[in-house]
Amino acid sequence: MTKRPPALVAIVIYKTFSALLLVVMAIALGLTVKKHQLLVDFSESYALEGKLQIIKWTLKEILNLNPKTLQFTSMAVGLYAIVTAIEGIGLWYQKAWAKILVLVLVGISIPPEIFELIRRMSLLKLAVFLVNLAVFWYLLRHSLSTRDDNQLQ
Repeated sequence: MTKRPPALVAIVIYKTFSALLLVVMAIALGLTVKKHQLLVDFSESYALEGKLQIIKWTLKEILNLNPKTLQFTSMAVGLYAIVTAIEGIGLWYQKAWAKILVLVLVGISIPPEIFELIRRMSLLKLAVFLVNLAVFWYLLRHSLSTRDDNQLQ
């Protein structure tokens, strides 16, 4: 069995966690589409009277979305969960295509993350940005050093 660098194992764990989180989100959005009218009725009832503001805000945001938008978002998030899981599996088996896939997808996400940080800073956004930057830097550095080693042989 091949020994994996600890940083690579950490990236695989991060990708696995991300994929699981995306699956949960896709399922939740899918259920929201199916139960949209039930949520509308619930939000108009007095059941939320005096409840947490976050519940009210979440319901208001979901109810302002078109059910078709929710359905599309659910499918897109589900597809992204599959891609993220494939990235993690490919990295676990130390496949070159997985490193390239992660480099491309993380590289594409960095400029919008910078824009979001400039627009409105939050600890969560900053943490995600820093993790993605570390993943990108590690894989880029590791891919280049592996390629240089292969050219020397």
